[in-house]
Amino acid sequence: MAENSTSFSENYPLVSKVVFIVSTILCLTPLLSPPIALLLGLILAQTTGHPFRQYNHRATQILLQVSVVGLGFGMNCITALHAGKEGVLFSAVSICTTLLLGYGLGRIFKIDPKTSHLISSGTAICGGSAIAAVAKVLNTEEKQTSVALGTVFILNSIALFIFPPIGHALHMTQHQFGVWAAIAIHDTSSVVGAGKSYGTEALQIATTVKLVRALWIVPLAVATALLFKQGGKKIKIPYFILFFVLAMIIGTYLPPYIPFLSVIIPYLTMAAQKGLTLTLFLIGAGSSYKMLKSVGYKPLLQGVILWIFISTTALWAVESILK
Repeated sequence: MAENSTSFSENYPLVSKVVFIVSTILCLTPLLSPPIALLLGLILAQTTGHPFRQYNHRATQILLQVSVVGLGFGMNCITALHAGKEGVLFSAVSICTTLLLGYGLGRIFKIDPKTSHLISSGTAICGGSAIAAVAKVLNTEEKQTSVALGTVFILNSIALFIFPPIGHALHMTQHQFGVWAAIAIHDTSSVVGAGKSYGTEALQIATTVKLVRALWIVPLAVATALLFKQGGKKIKIPYFILFFVLAMIIGTYLPPYIPFLSVIIPYLTMAAQKGLTLTLFLIGAGSSYKMLKSVGYKPLLQGVILWIFISTTALWAVESILK
């Protein structure tokens, strides 16, 4: 299937580019929700192909970070601080428990230790970002990283579609859903996408809690270097979170003193939401059939068990504590 999409983009480059560009423009309109944009990207990846695949990873990274910072302008610092405090306790418990369970499952299923740790790290913290950071520390092989990314991507895509309906079926409040999504969905992009689908308050809380959670990448990378005896490896710190905090401060406190900010901030947050939808489209469009096929049933089984565990325990905690 992937070969067919590659040959199509090679044999009909103009058609492939036109389809891709039109799809990109559609993502910037109100016609496509984040889940549908992801689905469209997946379909294109397996049919007409991605004519600009070599730029996709970098573009996705930059667009996601810029979009998250843009969302910060529309958030209230007081609300975000409250949500962040709640998220710290949930994050600490769930991250440690998930990593321990992942280690045990890796031993039981006899999965390569590095691959198992990458999957556990991606599930525990923030999907692809955590995997990329830990993979750099571990100096993993391409196949090990691809298997972990493929596992997380499959579950991430499913979560983006099923979490909002589950939240509505359980009559979860915006606050409850935002915290639950931030803990139980892997990647920041899908967390924000699910929050956006559920409501404005859910979007703000989900984004804040997820970014607080993402800061755990640093201690995780240090612990990984010590456990796997990979001293001296460079640790990638997610500095864009500082710009997100700065954007929240500007959006909360400066508009009364600088009136034009009240005019432009709604446009900045709207552009950020469209940027997020486009990010999910690019993530889908960059997914190769080869990457998904390479996963194998054991790593996928480990990922599914970890995901079900963190989803159900977080759901119980959120509904019990955040009433």
